[in-house]
Amino acid sequence: MGRRGKTDSVPIWGRLYEVAAAKEGHFTTAEAAEAGYSPALLHHYLQIGRIIRVRRGVYRLVHFPPGDNEDLVAIWLWTERACVFSHETALSLHGLSDILPSRMHVTLPLSWEKRRLRVPKGVILHFGELPESDRAWHDAVPVTSPLRTLRDCVAAYTSPETIQQAVRDARSRGLVTKAEADELTRSLPGAGEAE
Repeated sequence: MGRRGKTDSVPIWGRLYEVAAAKEGHFTTAEAAEAGYSPALLHHYLQIGRIIRVRRGVYRLVHFPPGDNEDLVAIWLWTERACVFSHETALSLHGLSDILPSRMHVTLPLSWEKRRLRVPKGVILHFGELPESDRAWHDAVPVTSPLRTLRDCVAAYTSPETIQQAVRDARSRGLVTKAEADELTRSLPGAGEAE
């Protein structure tokens, strides 16, 4: 009987790899513990170079092929999978802007607003509740839907030219309806002026 309890805590590399594979080679301390890896064993794997520490509580398998969204995955895991990539970051992820944002925008639940966080450099936090209809996925990370992304960018005073182009692209790709595109265009500063 005692042996059965011990078996559950035996490190299983395949289980850890499977968890990490879904997140571009990344995993958290909690996920490692579920796969049977103690903090001491994680430290050992750090020392021998089998894993690297990306940030506090977030690790990466060294031999996992690099992914396009590793930096996003690390931030998502840092927020305990609570954030959704939003604003200009989401605009870029949806392919609605050629501009590569210099900072990552994430939206966290309102309950996170009171937390004392050591925010990683280059990350901008927004707080709000996002219903499922305002969420989508981009590979391994959650992102705001195209419509919510455009609305957030309008509210954050993103360049009107950038938004106009993004609205045209979203409309032509069927990501927003004509009525939604018209509403977004009307909400831009100077919308009453002739284009």
